[in-house]
Amino acid sequence: AATKLASAEKLMYFCTDQLGLEQDFEQKQMPDGKLPVDGFLLCVDVSRGMNRNFDEQLKFVSNLYNQLAKTKKPVVVVLTKCDEGVERYIRDAHAFAVGKKNLQVVETSARSNVNVELAFGTLVQLVDRSRGKAKIIPYFEALKQQSQQIAAAKDRYEWLVGRAVKSHHEAWPGACRKMQAAPEFQDYVYLEGTAKAKKLFLQHVQRLKQEHVERRRKAYLALLPQALDALVPELDEIDHLSLAKAEKLLEAKPDFLKWFVVLEETPWDAGGHADDADADRIPFDLLETPAAEQLYEAHREKLRAERKRAEMRRAFRDNLESSPFVTPGKPWEEARSFIMNEDFYLWLDEAVYVDIYQKHQKQLIDRAKEDFQELLLEYSELFYELELDAKPSKEKMGVIQEVLGEEPRFKALQKLQAERDALVLKHVHFVYHPTKETCPSCAACVDARVEQLLGSRFARPAPDRHHQHHHQQHRNPLGGDGGGGADRINLVILGKDGLARELANEIRALCTSDDKYVVEGKMYELALRPIEGNVRLPVNAFHTPTFQPHGCLCLYNSKECGGQDVRAGAAAHRGQRAAAGQRLPHAHLPAARLPVPLQL
Repeated sequence: AATKLASAEKLMYFCTDQLGLEQDFEQKQMPDGKLPVDGFLLCVDVSRGMNRNFDEQLKFVSNLYNQLAKTKKPVVVVLTKCDEGVERYIRDAHAFAVGKKNLQVVETSARSNVNVELAFGTLVQLVDRSRGKAKIIPYFEALKQQSQQIAAAKDRYEWLVGRAVKSHHEAWPGACRKMQAAPEFQDYVYLEGTAKAKKLFLQHVQRLKQEHVERRRKAYLALLPQALDALVPELDEIDHLSLAKAEKLLEAKPDFLKWFVVLEETPWDAGGHADDADADRIPFDLLETPAAEQLYEAHREKLRAERKRAEMRRAFRDNLESSPFVTPGKPWEEARSFIMNEDFYLWLDEAVYVDIYQKHQKQLIDRAKEDFQELLLEYSELFYELELDAKPSKEKMGVIQEVLGEEPRFKALQKLQAERDALVLKHVHFVYHPTKETCPSCAACVDARVEQLLGSRFARPAPDRHHQHHHQQHRNPLGGDGGGGADRINLVILGKDGLARELANEIRALCTSDDKYVVEGKMYELALRPIEGNVRLPVNAFHTPTFQPHGCLCLYNSKECGGQDVRAGAAAHRGQRAAAGQRLPHAHLPAARLPVPLQL
């Protein structure tokens, strides 16, 4: 209760944080070692203390007040620890204040920093009456205002931390120096203290680290399906393997280290791998997580589904090949009910089947058109009496259709009548104008291909006598020379009823006495093999141990010998191609208007 204090060089303290750390704070001493007292804060603890009787405390406070009253100095009753206050104690303390000349009472909590400044401000107003009277706010109302103020300050401080601290590697001292001038930092530290400010900073840094690790985790999990596709693309390898067993298989793959890294420190997110420069590869221990297990199972299911879809495609193609209902030109809508079943719809969209069907239709149509062109060649006599450069009349077209109507190759284009008629007209044009431009085989026309072949071969200089003599000594008896030249040309001449031998004789008549023939200053030796019988018999084979043909001439008779011979010649031509197991493009084979003998 003394009103005058004296203590030489006594330091003034503002908070208990300074105890033991005096050198870290601004040091202030009491002026002249003397301090006059202008008023008193009479503190009453209203919490439920251990081994403490509140009534005894109130009796002590009452006696203390009696001493303070003698000083004539203003007194303010301060209720402390109201954050843990007992309602009866608070009520009794208010009653005590009313009984002592209606003393002013301020309810405070130093821990929550509620009404502490108000307590001192109330006392200062009593000391200096010129100051405005402070409004005393009950504890809970003040606590609400304080909480709102702290929440707003916390939001502003967290915003500042989020803007200033972008890396989870940042430390508190550097961040503190960076933010200390900002009002958001100052306000929060003033209200809540440096320790809480640091705690919020550390929480933010931890959150940044978790976000960084999570981004890495998502990147690794996004990369894992690609790694599985690259290392184990075949279902047979892993169909019956758990992920644990599949890990050994993965490690044995040559490209394992391209996709994965085996860490000494696990789990990967507990160490520093997420920050390493080599962090792009997937940590191998990530495969032990449930998310990786799900991706592995998804990979196996994808491979199983792909296999099933491939099986469905094959089964659908087999259906198309075997179904008698799929004919050239038949629309999908008409064929669908005959070739589709429920299993097909389970695994693939209808659009996939439509695409396969359309490709199959194109093959059917192309094949049917080729067969129809063959048919037209075989029935060349139908086109003899047509007028040159004139479109066949309806009656003539009717005759053509009547003659060919029972042929399967004619019926195959039943749903493509317009295209079939166009092929007939194109064939008529070809008969009267047999050029490579009008040839039904288009780019595959032999004339065009021969031109391309000749154009791609460079002209060789004429050899000198010494070289020619040496070359003849080393000539290959089967035709050609060891260097890939063609000094000797072996030709098969295929015909019927003496046609082959007749043409062979005509050619020999153009040659020298030793079967030499000169073309563009180059001399060739011709070896001719006429064939007029069944080419399937060994005696009529194109190839023999001593004869390897460079080419074949297929002869067709003129109209004077009758259409039957024409068909026989075409059939022989087809038979030879069938015997060779392949389809060869047509040469120009006009059945009429062709003079005999042929001119080479």
